[in-house]
Amino acid sequence: MVTGPATMTVRDHLAQGTAALAASGSASPRLDAEVLLGHVLQWERSRLFLHPDWELTAEEVERYRRLLTRRREGEPVAYITGEKEFWSISLRVDRHVLIPRPDTEILVEEVLNLLPFPGDRTPRLLEIGVGSGAVSIALAAARGDVRLIATDVSAAAVALAKGNAVRAGVSGRIAFLVCSLFAGLDGLFDGIVSNPPYIAADEFADLPPEVRRYEPPGALRGGPDGTAFHREIIGGAERLLRPGGFLALEIGAGQRRILEELLRRSPAYDSVSFRRDYAGCDRVLRARRIQRWTR
Repeated sequence: MVTGPATMTVRDHLAQGTAALAASGSASPRLDAEVLLGHVLQWERSRLFLHPDWELTAEEVERYRRLLTRRREGEPVAYITGEKEFWSISLRVDRHVLIPRPDTEILVEEVLNLLPFPGDRTPRLLEIGVGSGAVSIALAAARGDVRLIATDVSAAAVALAKGNAVRAGVSGRIAFLVCSLFAGLDGLFDGIVSNPPYIAADEFADLPPEVRRYEPPGALRGGPDGTAFHREIIGGAERLLRPGGFLALEIGAGQRRILEELLRRSPAYDSVSFRRDYAGCDRVLRARRIQRWTR
């Protein structure tokens, strides 16, 4: 009796995919295999565990193998699937934008803590460098009274962020602009927020290959010491923050001292403080525009 090849199940494919990704150096081979197989089947990851004996079609097997190959070559999972969750919101991402990181949720938390109490007034916020829209969309989803202007120098990033805002149901409260930093902006804001590029020139070569080879360099490189954009934002925010308004910026490792000295020397800011991430690294810079000041 002649039999055909044994049909492989979800359990089998996860085991093989995990082994292949582990051999290629993935830091999270099992998770990557689950996310990619779930993407092929259009299943939530939990369904993989509920149906381990489900048999894949030949077309699904081929699609899964192609995705595994891309991951083994170093492409980030988020770019392969075209989506990334941030603040429990599913965002579309591509190689025009930085992949949102969990650490950036701390920036969102801090902005929410700095906002006036609901009902006091409608807070007006500005985000510089919107990328995928992660921060602005999370803020709009968390506070229904917030109104935002979100800018980016990349038209492709702004288009992607607009689409994400529509899918998240918050597009009516975010105005998106293609511009460099503060170009063409006027009026006063209650807060200015940014996750600017902060990788120092001598650190770029040491980034993981999947970051260095696939994510947009313009969203990573922050000048000689990684603080070039922070300095521009701190200087430009002076004229756009209302008295008592706040500045909240994500920062990189080792940048606290440089930026703290800059802010403490400025006549425009006070209440300078920092929030650490869950690894104990300084992650978010906070400052307020003083109530009265003159140049």
